Amino acid sequence: MVRLTPRETTILKDIVKGLSYKEMAKKEFITIHTVKAHVASIIRKFNAKNRAEAVYLAVKESII
Repeated sequence: MVRLTPRETTILKDIVKGLSYKEMAKKEFITIHTVKAHVASIIRKFNAKNRAEAVYLAVKESII
């Protein structure tokens, strides 16, 4: 089972909402670079090819 940090879970939910990196950064009070790092970590943890696949796998595993 994939284990995400609380921040990664929040970012994943923001991806589902369709927020841009800029919108996520503003909402979470972090830089765009940090958002991209969290997204990359999420993709890596799910062994996914992209954000869409990571979201699909998170839903499939009932993470979100």
